[in-house]
Amino acid sequence: MEDIFEEIVKIRSEGGSAALATVIKVKGSTPREEGSKMLIRNDGTILGSIGGGTLEAQVCREAMEVIREARQKLLHFDLAGEEIAENGMLCGGNMDILVEPILAQPYLYIFGAGHISFSISKIAKMAGFKVVVIDNRAEFANIKRFPEADEIFAEDFSDIFSKLKINRSSYIVIVTRGHKLDEEVLEWAVRSEANYVGMIGSRKKKKAVFSNLQSKGISKELLESVHAPIGMDIHAEAPEEIAVSIMAEIIKVRREREHIGKT
Repeated sequence: MEDIFEEIVKIRSEGGSAALATVIKVKGSTPREEGSKMLIRNDGTILGSIGGGTLEAQVCREAMEVIREARQKLLHFDLAGEEIAENGMLCGGNMDILVEPILAQPYLYIFGAGHISFSISKIAKMAGFKVVVIDNRAEFANIKRFPEADEIFAEDFSDIFSKLKINRSSYIVIVTRGHKLDEEVLEWAVRSEANYVGMIGSRKKKKAVFSNLQSKGISKELLESVHAPIGMDIHAEAPEEIAVSIMAEIIKVRREREHIGKT
């Protein structure tokens, strides 16, 4: 059982998804006792067992729907006369199996710890994101200023890139204090697996930064995936309003991805 839980931690840390099936009630002759578990990965492979045969095959089919819908499901099985392929045993009991989604928690990486980041961090935390703040100024990137953040790095951006585990459940916001630093971060971020990369700035800045990065070999198609100027157009002006527009865009991207997974 320990292997299943270790695998769940691995799946979540890598931004993957799965479903956990647990036998929660049995009556009569059944192939597994209460508490038995099976992990179903999103590629259909399994770890553990809840009985084998047609029972597990049906649970695996239901698990795929649980992953897509991100909602748990309670399954009831009447095993009267059911042959379990694992041992050829005929069962005559009943089983209730709870299938729960295992989903990666989204991480928001905020590059820059200024006024906008101050509000983004708080909104993101309330919206269920793990928050990581990165800035090369310790007087800005610190626990006193960002008490809600899960991690804070006060280092040069180029030194921190290799320490971050970016995957498809990662979201990157670039709001540093200068165009040069924004470009440095974007050059790294656009090559990552992040589900979202956004950079603050005007269309004029975007054009200049994109042009520089294209001259360094980054394709136009790759740059077109960047959200710049960052945030939804709500005519935001104050730092707090800009933070709202950025998080609204990120939430929209996140939910659209989940919706696509359900179709």
